[in-house]
Amino acid sequence: MKVPRGGCCHRARTGRRDAKKPQSIRMLTESSIVPMPILDPAAIDAVLPQTQCTQCGYAGCLPYAEAIANGSADINQCPPGGDAGIHALAAVTGLRYARLNPAHGAHQPYVVAVIDETQCIGCTICIQNCPVDAIVGAAKVMHTVIAVECTGCELCVAPCPVDCIALITMPPTHPAMTNKDSAASTARTRHRARLARLGRQAEERMRKNCAPPPSEMRAETAPAAIGSPEHKRHSIAAAQARARTRRDRADTP
Repeated sequence: MKVPRGGCCHRARTGRRDAKKPQSIRMLTESSIVPMPILDPAAIDAVLPQTQCTQCGYAGCLPYAEAIANGSADINQCPPGGDAGIHALAAVTGLRYARLNPAHGAHQPYVVAVIDETQCIGCTICIQNCPVDAIVGAAKVMHTVIAVECTGCELCVAPCPVDCIALITMPPTHPAMTNKDSAASTARTRHRARLARLGRQAEERMRKNCAPPPSEMRAETAPAAIGSPEHKRHSIAAAQARARTRRDRADTP
């Protein structure tokens, strides 16, 4: 008696009829793929407070905005912006709201820096650290904070070697309290102007480091005056070189 190929023996041997396909494997179609939204860093930067405090983990508000746009940072890393700032970022980006990440600090009332001018030694360290150029002064000269330009970033406090900088509550007449958008725009402009200035200074230092010493530049551009000792030395050296060349040619067979 012949057993059909599709009979029970064949099923027992191969098990193909009883085997089930894995339910966890699913083909993705083009319609099931959700595209990542294209985010504009400038639009994100526009709702950030522009304190340039770096608490978010980036060098400023714009780098943080760019990180949000490319997906490498969350919208809850800005303590100065607080809960309202996170809601604003969620509205601009379409990303889900999340509470402020405590790893980046806590939201605090706005403050401004004040320098105790009797203790200031004029070291300029605070000037170098201010991201919006809100501190004026010179080396070994008393410094002072331009209060209306201060963003309260606190970056000048820790580096001060004599601990003469304090933070006070921002007065209600401060631009950041009366018109936050205008104050943020001003801080953004000042910060970018500072970055541009630092870039120009770095390029100038590089050019100076690559330039030849002044003595070589003078030798190339200003020949010695006729009759001067330097001119005589050059003339004698040139005459000796010509004499050696003629002697070498005469000795050559």
